[in-house]
Amino acid sequence: MAAKWIEFLTGSLEQKKQYRQAKARLDALPEPYRTAAEAVSRYLMYNGGIVDGETMVQMYVDHADLWERAVADGTPVREIVGNDPVDFADAFAQAYGGKQWIDKERARLNKAIDDAEGQEAGA
Repeated sequence: MAAKWIEFLTGSLEQKKQYRQAKARLDALPEPYRTAAEAVSRYLMYNGGIVDGETMVQMYVDHADLWERAVADGTPVREIVGNDPVDFADAFAQAYGGKQWIDKERARLNKAIDDAEGQEAGA
C-alpha cells in the first residue's frame, strides 16, 4: 500500500529503474561515445519536453540502444549526429509523440486568443 502512495507522489518506480539502467548503459560506453551520448542525453532532458514517463523512458532506452549499436558497428560519432547535433537531438525527440509540457501552454494560448476574439466580436 505504501508503494502505491510513493508511486503516486514520485512516479513509477519501475520507470525510474528502467531510466537508471539506460543511464548506466550510457555511462559504460567507451569514449568518445560516452561523452557524445551524455551530451545528447542532457539536451533531451532539458529540451525534449516529454512529460509522459513511459514515453520518456522508452526514448532513453532507445537512446542507449542507438549508442551501443554505434559502438558495436564502429560508427563514428559525427556520422550518428550529423553536422548539426541539435537538429539530430530535436528530430530524435520528435520521434516520440508523448505529451509534452508545452502542450498545456499551447492550449492556453489558443484559448486566450479565442476568448479575445469573442470579446472583440461582442464589442
